[in-house]
Amino acid sequence: MPPQNDLVRITPDEFLARIRTDLIPLDARFSYFLAGSSFTEEDQREYLNDPVAALPESLAELLPKVSILLVPYLESGAARTKPEPVKNGVNGEAKPRSRERKAEPAPKTNGHSDTEGVQILFDRPAEGRSIPWASMRMDGSVLLLFGVEDMEVADYHYHLYHELARIAVDRLDEERLRDYNGMLREELINHVNGEVDDQSWTLKQALRRRQTNMKRETKGFLEYARESFVDTLTLYLHGICCDIDVETGPRQLPSRYLRKRLELIEELFPLPSGYALFPEDIDAAEEEAEAANKGKPAIEQANGDGGE
Repeated sequence: MPPQNDLVRITPDEFLARIRTDLIPLDARFSYFLAGSSFTEEDQREYLNDPVAALPESLAELLPKVSILLVPYLESGAARTKPEPVKNGVNGEAKPRSRERKAEPAPKTNGHSDTEGVQILFDRPAEGRSIPWASMRMDGSVLLLFGVEDMEVADYHYHLYHELARIAVDRLDEERLRDYNGMLREELINHVNGEVDDQSWTLKQALRRRQTNMKRETKGFLEYARESFVDTLTLYLHGICCDIDVETGPRQLPSRYLRKRLELIEELFPLPSGYALFPEDIDAAEEEAEAANKGKPAIEQANGDGGE
């Protein structure tokens, strides 16, 4: 590992050039690097092993090579105002691989979908300049950076899954979104209120103001449908990994409609073996995982539980 005690701030490009050969593989697709902060074995399991292991195989196949950099802080080149927190969850229906309560992931404006103007800091940034994440897409790979020093692990999971969901959807055949778009049209025609997350809720309200015939496939509808799918897929992925609570409110999609969406996404991206999303599936998933572990050597079982 290259020395880091000479660093105060550095751009992601410069930092990647320093540590590229020190990236540690998680599997054939994911690698990582830990900088600055002290990470225990349990931290590495929570931040890296568990979230990656919970990804559906059919979704992981859509992803390019992904490098995750966990750094102390990230700074934006422009000061920003602090946004209101956004509540996310599956109305108490998502069940755990790890347990997360009152997760309050911030809106996408809190991060950067590119690294222009972003710097890695090893000391706390000035007020209003800290951002939680940044993403850099390169030829055939993606670099995801997270400033984890002041970030709750639940928020980290949300940001990680939201960006992975967006990357996967960008590489998804539009034909595979057809049934989801049809489900959204039914919701709009039936005046179903609420959404999964702030971004899709805002686009839904804008669409309602501009368009009365919800059967038309307009640019506004497709923009809303894509963001809604990203947000719902984020929730699906987060719910596989973790037990999420959500506070109900006027912006929250009613649970029966949310469940229909999640069940449709599960058809597109089936759950990994041994994982469950809804309460009634948990016992069966635990039995499946136990049966699978019986056939593994002891060392392999230890690694699957986060051991080295």
